[in-house]
Amino acid sequence: MINGLDFIAVPSQDSERSRSFYIDTLGLRPDEHGRFEAWAGNTCFGIWEPAQMGIEFAPQKNGPPALHVDDVAAARSELEAKGVEFFGETLDTGVCHMAFFADPDGNDLMLHHRYAPYA
Repeated sequence: MINGLDFIAVPSQDSERSRSFYIDTLGLRPDEHGRFEAWAGNTCFGIWEPAQMGIEFAPQKNGPPALHVDDVAAARSELEAKGVEFFGETLDTGVCHMAFFADPDGNDLMLHHRYAPYA
């Protein structure tokens, strides 16, 4: 029945600020057709403002999209230099590195790199 993922919804209180964060800070590819859509590989991040639909804003917590990078330490350093604050140290699980942070609206995100081969 389900055969794909169309987009990840990104709730925001300020769509322009979020667009700047996802495109200018994180480096996601802007969508050529939708101002408030940005792409990480084949995954679209769709920015929306719940208040415009009469829905109370709440950030997405405890289920961060795992944003693939080739080197978590290097990507983390680059983002920290742009003012992004991370939660704690980079986690090494024995198979991957993960570094947790949030966007300006408090939506959880993660840098991720799997370094061990799949068994």
